[in-house]
Amino acid sequence: MAKPVVYVLDPYHEDAIACLKSTSWIELILPNDPRKADWRNHAEGIILRSETQLQADDFRRAKKLRVVVKQGVGVDNIDLKAAKEAGVAVHNTPALNSESVAEFSLALAFSLSRRVAEVDRRVRGGDRIVRSQTLGLSLFRKTVGVVGMGNIGKVAAKKWIGACEADVIGFDPVAPADVWNQAEIPHTRVQTLDELIIKSDVITLHVPLLESTRGLIKARELGMMKDRAILINAARGGIVDEKALLDALKEKRIWGAVLDAMEVEPPTLEAYGDFLELDNVIMTPHIGASTIENQSNSGLAVVKTLLAVLEGKTDDVPGKLV
Repeated sequence: MAKPVVYVLDPYHEDAIACLKSTSWIELILPNDPRKADWRNHAEGIILRSETQLQADDFRRAKKLRVVVKQGVGVDNIDLKAAKEAGVAVHNTPALNSESVAEFSLALAFSLSRRVAEVDRRVRGGDRIVRSQTLGLSLFRKTVGVVGMGNIGKVAAKKWIGACEADVIGFDPVAPADVWNQAEIPHTRVQTLDELIIKSDVITLHVPLLESTRGLIKARELGMMKDRAILINAARGGIVDEKALLDALKEKRIWGAVLDAMEVEPPTLEAYGDFLELDNVIMTPHIGASTIENQSNSGLAVVKTLLAVLEGKTDDVPGKLV
């Protein structure tokens, strides 16, 4: 019997690749193999990250494809409707990125509030820093609004409470009323985004990119924020209206914004030159999940899911979307 052919379409951690290589009952095609381009004709299983787009035409052409596994939570690079029509199972790795993304969102906020990146640039450029004229913003005991009360939002809320004794406000239009245990995460649940925005000193976004969340933060919402508010987007590009945000940052109507997710990724000088001229913004190329530990753990989880589906062991396989 022919071995099922597995294609790795994007770079994966060496631990995940080692696990695949040690699996004798599959044929493995890695990203640097010239045969990768022919995956639609032969693949029974593929693993990928955000770099590769799977459109309807890909699923129509991939006649042997049985399963796709995506590292991470977001699957906006995969046409789920087309996958379902083609009878292809699609899985992600829910919850595994939560710790690292939540950690990074706090790191970005502190870097901006205490002007770390700005001052570092100035020191490297030979500027003399006058401390009395380089005041940062303390986030201790401030109000943090968490938009999206899923796995990442939950971990972020706990970190804000632990690190800053923050007052946490949660908003999620679809999560059940008891999604967060009050004893575990003391918080106020609000029913509208407006309530959260008006009250929050920090607004951290942890929602997927859907039609309902595209442009969730526009000029109107930015205009409602406190003049010392910090906006964090470590979720997905498209959730924030970038033109409106640029205007707010230029006019210093808020303290600033930290963006690990943009509409153009990775961010380039051509696309974001106006943003990058400003000291009240920090941009990073969607690296919230990029820790050594997380890439190993989530990569191995992807491989285990893929192999389980190919073996027909689908009862308890996590992250099934289609």
